[in-house]
Amino acid sequence: MAKPRQHGPVPGPAFVRLLARLGQVAVPAPPPALPERLAQWVDWNRAVALSRALDGAPPPAADGPRFDAAEADACHAQRAALAAAIREDRELAAAIQRRLDKAAGEGTSLDLAVDFAVFRQRYLAHQRAMLATTGLLRGRLRDMLGHGPSALARLAEVDAVMESTLSPREQIALAAAPALLEQHFLRLRPAEADAFPASATPTDAAQMPAWLQTFAQDMQRALLAELDLRFQPIDALLAALTPSLMPSCQEPS
Repeated sequence: MAKPRQHGPVPGPAFVRLLARLGQVAVPAPPPALPERLAQWVDWNRAVALSRALDGAPPPAADGPRFDAAEADACHAQRAALAAAIREDRELAAAIQRRLDKAAGEGTSLDLAVDFAVFRQRYLAHQRAMLATTGLLRGRLRDMLGHGPSALARLAEVDAVMESTLSPREQIALAAAPALLEQHFLRLRPAEADAFPASATPTDAAQMPAWLQTFAQDMQRALLAELDLRFQPIDALLAALTPSLMPSCQEPS
């Protein structure tokens, strides 16, 4: 098992800090200021669209879906469902158990029974589910903003431009998460020469090797932190729609 390297604190959201720690990435140089980065990311067409959204007169409010407590509850329910799917991933548990049982039956090492591909497949599945759910929620809340007062309608236009500008970059960045987790997986897993052969058939996933339990817990924490990150735009739209009713779409404690 590789000895972890020590790095200084990494700035950024909890998800970024967690991945940096698990992946043992070097501390990056201080990033450029936000206006400078936006200038690099926003092309001419999007700059014109953003200028129109900020400076132009928003269209008059039209009939459409209105935000109420039921919409806030739907946000809670969908976020809670995603979190529950991460915490109670039966497909992952079953895939791990099949491999442990096979290794035990063959008398080979439980430490080497499960490769990272099992975890990568489930991580990508959760990412797809988060992307689909948050995309639908964000679009629906933005429609409700567009049918509100002029200030909210303007915010809806700005959010649409910013989503089209930043989402491709966000997806590229989030796609790197499995690779960082794989590095963490390989550091935790004992080397082949140090792995012990199976001595008894495990009866459930709780008897998986301790290092594998640690990794599964770390991946779960990374997914939950990514879920928080993906819901930040939805939190902001909810706060704009009705700060008195629902200041954010946080998972109930």
